Amino acid sequence: MRRAVVLGILIAVGGFATLYAQPAADAPKVIEVEKVKDNLFVLRGGGGNTAVFVTADGVTVVDAKNPGWGAPILAKIKELTPKPVTRLINTHTHGDHVSGNVEFPASVDVVTHEATKVNMEKMPIFKEHKNVGMAKRTFKDKMTIGSGADQVDLYYFGPGHTNGDAFVVFPAHRVMHSGDIFANKGVPLIDSNNGGSMRQIGETLAKAHAGIPNVDAIINGHTQAQTTWADLKEFSDFNKELAAWMQAGLKAGKTPEQLAAEWKLPEKYKGYSGTVSAMMGGLVGRIQNLQKEMQ
Repeated sequence: MRRAVVLGILIAVGGFATLYAQPAADAPKVIEVEKVKDNLFVLRGGGGNTAVFVTADGVTVVDAKNPGWGAPILAKIKELTPKPVTRLINTHTHGDHVSGNVEFPASVDVVTHEATKVNMEKMPIFKEHKNVGMAKRTFKDKMTIGSGADQVDLYYFGPGHTNGDAFVVFPAHRVMHSGDIFANKGVPLIDSNNGGSMRQIGETLAKAHAGIPNVDAIINGHTQAQTTWADLKEFSDFNKELAAWMQAGLKAGKTPEQLAAEWKLPEKYKGYSGTVSAMMGGLVGRIQNLQKEMQ
């Protein structure tokens, strides 16, 4: 199957930027389903990974992919369960995770971190759809929804990929959806226009690792396979070391361009991608972001 993928399109509106990692409009909207537990699934394709959690009173969905993918998500859920979608949680503001919101029924309870709602309110897609799919409820540090086998816990520990990255935990299954603060194993994408921080992401991840109990497996923002709780600690260390290396080089008088040319993936992080996404300025852009944070 031919897939045309356009990566790294930035739409800037008054200093606000929204990232779209969007398949071409004519590409087939194919969703692949992975069963994690009896009532927990991952839907892959069309943007960020979507979690589907079937509870006693309905379905909770985490993230809604690119524009035009809301309806395919809902159609796929109907193949899994006759229960209605009652709740939609967005891990952060980017278009490949929230744009499908506008195709969900207006009755759905949309939940995000408070900073993510502010960011979403600036996005053209919600203005064009008269705020259909906009967050209805927000949280600051932690929120618990439901109880027992149906419980979902939301956590926030500080800036990283954006300033509103939510960690979504399904305690009964010891599984967490990390969104794009842990999208994959590699140099992170930092959206400074939406409050992301190269300087702080490692520490934010460390706080999550220390502060969230009883998780074994992680549904990442964009990987094709789950990662482990130990992988979260390793990813935190990777980001702390990367930021420290950047800061040391900048303090030594090197330019972001010089540092980017020198960077090599440390051997101890075998299995990580040594290629840095060109989105948001590539590695130079990440270093420039940190440089601004140092000023």
